[in-house]
Amino acid sequence: MGASTRRKRAVSGRGDSGRGRVEAGRTNDPEKTKRNILDVAREEFSSKGLSGARIDEIAARTQTSKRMIYYYFGSKEGLYIAVLEEAYRGIRAIEAQLDLEDLPPEEALRKLVAFTFDYESSNPDFIRLVMNENIHQGEYLAQSKVIRSLNLPAIDAIRKIYERGRAEKVFRPGLDPKDLHMSISALCFFNVANRHTFSTIFDHDMTSPAALRRRRDTVVEMILRFVKA
Repeated sequence: MGASTRRKRAVSGRGDSGRGRVEAGRTNDPEKTKRNILDVAREEFSSKGLSGARIDEIAARTQTSKRMIYYYFGSKEGLYIAVLEEAYRGIRAIEAQLDLEDLPPEEALRKLVAFTFDYESSNPDFIRLVMNENIHQGEYLAQSKVIRSLNLPAIDAIRKIYERGRAEKVFRPGLDPKDLHMSISALCFFNVANRHTFSTIFDHDMTSPAALRRRRDTVVEMILRFVKA
C-alpha cells in the first residue's frame, strides 16, 4: 500500500480496526447517539447516583467518548439534568395518551391512579432517580428550563377530572389538584421506594404479581373514596 493510499484511509477514518466506521455512523445519526447515551446514563445515575456514576463508564458502555458526551450535554451535571428531564417526559407522554377526557370522572381517575401505580412499579429506575434528586434537595431539577412545563399537564389532567366530577356531583368540594396529585404519587411511590425495607421488616413480598394487584386495587380505592362526594 502506498503512502498516499494510507493517508487517504487515515483521513477517511477507515482503518483495519473498523473503529472509524463506527464513529462515522454514530456521527451521522446524532439523535440515536444521544438517545443511547441517555438510556445508559439513566441506568448509571439511577443505580449509583450523581456522585457515584462515572462518565468513563457511560462512554465505554455506549462505545462513544467522553468528548462526545460533553459535546452533547456540556458536563456530567448537564447529562444528569437531561436524564431527569427525559424521565419525566416519558411518564407524562404516556399519561397524555390515556384519553381520560372520554371517560366518566370516576373511571378516569381510577384509570390514572392505576396507570401511575403500574408505571412506577415497572420503572423502579424512575423512582431511584427521583429519590437521588431529593437527596440533592432538587438542586439540579431547579436548573432545568423545561421541567416545570413538562409536569404541568399532570396537574391539568387531575384538575379537569376533578372539575368534571364536581360538576356531576360525584366528587366532594374543597380539594386541590396539586394535593390530590401528591397523594397519588405518595401512595404509588412508597410501593417502590420502600419495597425492600418493608418486605424485610414485615416478611411481606411486595413484588409478586398478586401483591402488586392487591396493592394497586387498594391505592385506587383509597383515592376514589377520598374524593367521592
